[in-house]
Amino acid sequence: MDNLTHSLAGWALGEAGLKRKTGLGVATLIIAANLPDIDAIGLLFGENLAFRRGITHGPLAWLILIPGLALAMQAFDRWQTRRGTRPAGRPPVHLGWLFALSAIGVLSHPALDFLNVYGIRLLMPITERWFYGDTLFIIDLWVWLALGFGVFVSRRRKREGPARAALIAVAAYIGLMGYGSHVAERRTAVAVAEAGYGTTRQVVASPPPINPFRREMIYDVGGRYGHGEANLLPFRLSIGAPIETNMDDPAVAEAARTSKQAADFLYWSRMPFAEVTREAGRAHVVLGDARFTDRPGTNMFRIELTVPDDAQ
Repeated sequence: MDNLTHSLAGWALGEAGLKRKTGLGVATLIIAANLPDIDAIGLLFGENLAFRRGITHGPLAWLILIPGLALAMQAFDRWQTRRGTRPAGRPPVHLGWLFALSAIGVLSHPALDFLNVYGIRLLMPITERWFYGDTLFIIDLWVWLALGFGVFVSRRRKREGPARAALIAVAAYIGLMGYGSHVAERRTAVAVAEAGYGTTRQVVASPPPINPFRREMIYDVGGRYGHGEANLLPFRLSIGAPIETNMDDPAVAEAARTSKQAADFLYWSRMPFAEVTREAGRAHVVLGDARFTDRPGTNMFRIELTVPDDAQ
C-alpha cells in the first residue's frame, strides 16, 4: 500500500489507545508502519522490482527493525532531555512499550502490503515466494477517508472511540473486499471453462482505485492470458478470448540471460508476457505484466530491449 495508508494505520492505532502506553507512542507507530519501505534505498543503486517488498518486509528484518526503532526512540527522548528540549507534557517513555508499539507498527506494514495484486515476499529470506491478496488497490480512497476521519475526530474530541471504530470499519471493509475478489475469481474460472478457453491455472481479481464493486479480471490458461471485467452487485461478468503470452519465444530467454533488468522484471512479474519483433538478425523484446496492462508497450511496468536473434 502507499505510505499515506501505512501512516494513517499507525496513527489510528495510536489514537485508539496505544499512544497512552508510552511517550512517543504515536511517533513510534507511524515510523514503524513505514519502516519496511526502507528498501526504497535500493533505487539509488539501480535496484527496484527484484529488491522491493522483499527482505526488509520479512522476519529477519523484523528482528532488526523492531528493537532498532525502540532503542532509537528511547535514545531520542534522552537526547532531548539532556538538551532541555523535551516537551514538558510528554508522558514517560517505557522501553518495553516502545518495543511493543514498534512491533505492531512494523507488522502492520506487510499485513497491508499483502492485500494488493503487486505482492510481497513475506517470508524472505527463508523463501522468495511471492504472496498476493488481490483485495485492495495499492491506493484505496475509502481506507484513507475512514482512517483519516477516525484520527481527526479522536484527536478533536480527545476520545479513543472514533479511531477504534475506524479501524474496525476498515477491517470489515478489507474482509468484504477480499470475499468479493474470491467470488469473482471463482466465477471467472467457471466461465472460462464453459467458454471452451481451457482450464485456468491462475485467476487474478484486480480491484480498481475507486469502485469497490468492480474487479478487472485476468486469467491464465497456460501460455495464454485473457482479460475481463466483473461487477459484484449485481454480479455480472464479461471475459475476452485469451491471447498468446509469447513467453516461450527464445528471444525472451535471451533477454533474461543478457539483461539484469529483464531478469529482475521476470523474477518480479506474476503474469509476464512479451511482444517480439525481428529485423536484420536482431530481436526486439518488450516485456509486460498482465496485472497492469493488456499490452506491454503501454505501461510503466515494462522492459524494452534488443537482443541477437540467434536463438534458432
